[in-house]
Amino acid sequence: MEWILNFWVTFGDWVAGVLAGWGLPPWGVDLVADIIGVIILLLIGVAAVIVFTPMERKVIARMQDRPGPNRVPLYGTITAFADAIKMLTKEDIIPSRADKFLHGLGPILVVIPAVLVFAVLPFGPRLVGEQLNVGALYVVAIGGMHVLAVVIAAWGSNNKFALISAFRVVNQLLAYEIPLVLSILAVVLLTGSMNLVEIVDQQVVPYFVVMPVAALIYTTAALAEANRSPVDLIEADSEMVAGYLVEYSGMKFAMFFIAEYVNMFAVGIVASTLFLGGWKFFGLEDLAPILRPVIVFAKAAFIIFLMLWFRATFPRLRFDQLIGFAWKFLVPLSLVNLLIVAIAVKIPLGDPITEPYIRGAIILILNLVMTAVAFLIVRRAAITSPRAPALKRIAAVER
Repeated sequence: MEWILNFWVTFGDWVAGVLAGWGLPPWGVDLVADIIGVIILLLIGVAAVIVFTPMERKVIARMQDRPGPNRVPLYGTITAFADAIKMLTKEDIIPSRADKFLHGLGPILVVIPAVLVFAVLPFGPRLVGEQLNVGALYVVAIGGMHVLAVVIAAWGSNNKFALISAFRVVNQLLAYEIPLVLSILAVVLLTGSMNLVEIVDQQVVPYFVVMPVAALIYTTAALAEANRSPVDLIEADSEMVAGYLVEYSGMKFAMFFIAEYVNMFAVGIVASTLFLGGWKFFGLEDLAPILRPVIVFAKAAFIIFLMLWFRATFPRLRFDQLIGFAWKFLVPLSLVNLLIVAIAVKIPLGDPITEPYIRGAIILILNLVMTAVAFLIVRRAAITSPRAPALKRIAAVER
């Protein structure tokens, strides 16, 4: 199946030659190639929404023993198209005293960063939009633009409830951005590179096995960053009048949810790249190179399935619990994990063949010790908590 990948490379070179033959300067050829790349990224984002919208409803319905959407054709699997038609035909209402420019700019700034992150995500050794040496830093930087977009959307709405909710957004996203970055930094420190393709190449053993603590911290923080339950207080209907989206309607309202599903897909691909070996899967990727993007998509779908599972299982946290969990638990744990990785990297092992396995075993053992110590500390804190007697009485009554 190598010919399929070679075909696209050859076809791209042929198109570039035709454009150059028409007198287009090199920068013009690059501009056309960039426009085509942006269109492909937009198609990937739209495909993510079309696939994951019915997937979320069907998976959660299955877990809750109900049929889910079944009124549109194909047993409800084209619900996304019905939603798109509904949103496109709804009236676009803008508050009379809103800042019309900022009100319209907010949805755009939410969607664009969600799509731009795919420019550096690798689907194979050569299937990457732009192989940046600072790809991991690019992912973090693009993800941070979501905070600015939300604040602009709330401020442009000229609604006090939306603005208060935007403050909560900044609080939550900044709190969970720190453990998210520290977990990614642990991977960067272990591999010695921020290039996402090199990170995949150096994963002789998936880093989820080597440092499960960093993988779990990343997954938890990514749930908060992507506004997924049980940490979806950024936009919780029962908490703050639909959050910062209260003044949005029609397709502008839908753009925020398009960005959410695109972010889910990006989180799945980043997690598969950093912790699940990317396009590697027990040598299967060497049998047919066309399987490499399929493996990446399958791993990303598995991560998304876990997100849906969490939503169907865990109740929503209170906001003080949510922020306290980030600052009091995830941040210290991620700092200790980063220290463990830094110490393990400095240990001289000598043999370059067995070095990844020995170093990985050392980090794994230290991760297990750290997990046990963290469990004991949390258990001790729960026992000595002023609410412990009341909780014991409630548990006794329930029994």
